[in-house]
Amino acid sequence: MPLCKVRRSAPALLLSAAIVVSAHAQDSNAAPSSSVARVDEILSTIHRARTIGQAAVSPDGKRVAWVLGGEILVAPIGDLAAGRRITAAAAPDERCTEGNLTWSPDSASLAFASDCAQTGEQSDLYLSHLDETAPTRLTRLRGDVDAPTFSPDGQRIAFLYVEGATRRPGALAAMNAPSGVIGEEGIEIQRVAAVPAGGSQPVAAEFATPANLHVYEFDWSPDSQSLAYIAADPPGENNWWVAKLYTQKLGASIPDFGTEDTSNSTPGAGSRAGSDAASGTVVLQLHSNPAVILDPSDVSGPLHGLQIAVPRWSPDGKTIAFIGGLMSDQGVTGGDVWVVPAEGGEPVDLTLNRPTSPLWIEWAGDQELFVAELAAGNMQLILLRLHASKGCTFGAGVHGPVFAIPARVTDGRGKISLSSGAGHNLFVFRVSSFDRPEEIYAARADSVVSACAGSEQGNLTQLSHFNDGIQPAWGQAISITWTNENFPIQGWLVFPGNYDPAKKYPLLVEVHGGPAAASVPHWDAGAPFSPAVFSALGYFVFLPNPRGSFGQGEAFTQANRKDFGHGDLRDILAGVDAVLARYSIDPHRIGLDGWSYGGFMTLFAVTQSHRFRAAVAGAGISDWLSYYGENSIGQWMIPYFGASVYDDPAVYTKSSPITFIKQVQTPTLMLVGDRDGECPAPQSFEFWHALHDLHVPARLVVYPNEGHGLTDPGHRRDVLERTAEWFATYLR
Repeated sequence: MPLCKVRRSAPALLLSAAIVVSAHAQDSNAAPSSSVARVDEILSTIHRARTIGQAAVSPDGKRVAWVLGGEILVAPIGDLAAGRRITAAAAPDERCTEGNLTWSPDSASLAFASDCAQTGEQSDLYLSHLDETAPTRLTRLRGDVDAPTFSPDGQRIAFLYVEGATRRPGALAAMNAPSGVIGEEGIEIQRVAAVPAGGSQPVAAEFATPANLHVYEFDWSPDSQSLAYIAADPPGENNWWVAKLYTQKLGASIPDFGTEDTSNSTPGAGSRAGSDAASGTVVLQLHSNPAVILDPSDVSGPLHGLQIAVPRWSPDGKTIAFIGGLMSDQGVTGGDVWVVPAEGGEPVDLTLNRPTSPLWIEWAGDQELFVAELAAGNMQLILLRLHASKGCTFGAGVHGPVFAIPARVTDGRGKISLSSGAGHNLFVFRVSSFDRPEEIYAARADSVVSACAGSEQGNLTQLSHFNDGIQPAWGQAISITWTNENFPIQGWLVFPGNYDPAKKYPLLVEVHGGPAAASVPHWDAGAPFSPAVFSALGYFVFLPNPRGSFGQGEAFTQANRKDFGHGDLRDILAGVDAVLARYSIDPHRIGLDGWSYGGFMTLFAVTQSHRFRAAVAGAGISDWLSYYGENSIGQWMIPYFGASVYDDPAVYTKSSPITFIKQVQTPTLMLVGDRDGECPAPQSFEFWHALHDLHVPARLVVYPNEGHGLTDPGHRRDVLERTAEWFATYLR
């Protein structure tokens, strides 16, 4: 949700020709086809489901807070139907943007972000005591706020803060138009800030981390005196792939800050805090400078040069756990579970050779971690003991699973995250699948604490019934497995609505982004592409998880390094063969689509194979060599390609669709945002231009004021309608 006012910039001149293509296409007066009209009908079914923003269980396990329809509600854990609204609004009918929930350690209060003071402009932190009194406004902020978290002693709330933000942080949001001194001016830095949790008047934020570090994630130490955080030099959207693990001891706030302007300074050990004269933001007194606990570029072994995320301080303060591995997008975490001494030292891999992808972790005790992981098609929660016990398979004892379900699981804070009570035996989260809209569930972990893998599962209880009665308008989905080149591979196949095995159906193959990600069952939101919509339109939809994906272990995730488009395409084509052999599909009516890495795979596939009769590439990449100098996230390429494009251009050339452009015969539709920093629009323009010269049917649509992930509902619907029309035209 928008937490600050975003300045819309004019599109770059480089893209002006492509934008003309988009404007011409969108201004067409042609009547919509029957498939386009049907898309709107199917979307109406999808959007009947109510969307849950976040779910958070109180530390004592007695209450749940959640966000539904933009409102915060709180209820006893056993009676969510009795939810009571918590809001900073002054009147019952006032609507604000509210969320970012965090419970106080004693379960007596709930802090949250709200823009009620400046509706649509700026969010601040508020504290509710969950009684009849109005929430207290804690902050006066001017920028983007995210991930508020109480200190363990309940005295402070820390959060990620970009002061003066003009856009959401990260590479998914629309980039500002380039201007000024590139790489030096206009850089927005995300830091950890903190405020007292018990103030009666709103106060300025106190910066708790230095001005020269962009912080991505953080965790409080158990004594509330220090932070562990993942950070890198700015710019933040590019340098997450070279981030380090830091710790930093904090001091107390100083109430009298004076008038000295220290906005461009960073206090060192024992320094006095200062205030920014322009904004009032305070620099918290730091007891010491940050300490680098782990730098992946300096370690040897399998973690060398890879990414780290999700830092978690052990209850005794002696150890920091994290997830480390090959990751292609900030926020889409996967790898192995590692631990390192809190004072620094050699990291240890606790899940070496485990054939799953850990995505999220939380300590259960000084020697135990709960781990949420993707295991082929299932999301599951296990208990991991740091020391092996008799009968356990891996270096650390693996217990559970607490639950294992083919569904998307999250509490709403991240792609995969769970909310837990202080006793670490109760977890609350949202669950959705291909056939079930989101609901809030709870899982108890009591039954896994004394046995190894394969023990009795804990209880999984549905807490909410917000979407009872909503039925999908599309077909069933099944997990499908096959083997290629000694790799076991898993994917999903969604059947056409009203499937009749006596008929032959067209097939759409949808490749996920990443590549370090996975297709996981979830209630389809309807964009940018939609298996639910195309199933309802009468297609089989195949969602493969080829090598490079999460879910089969770190070796599988790394299997496409220096080989983009080759081995993973062979995996996908082998999966297509497996699907054709088992189900009633017309082999002459196969289409292909994908966004981001899936967009690249779409462009690459049509240069390698003529099996696909139509293709739609969203935010695709046509030339890795030119891409290297165009994108805003170039650091991610070194772990995958092994060297920069200037040191080894050949490895980039062999995976570039443009290298093989004269082999393309497939009609191809390309879609992209004009301010996409991850997969810049010139990449799509280059492929469109080539097909236009080669007289291959092609169309390019560029969406104005959009980044890598389209946010305008009209644009998202337009993507679906154009895709439906394209496939309807070429897969008749």
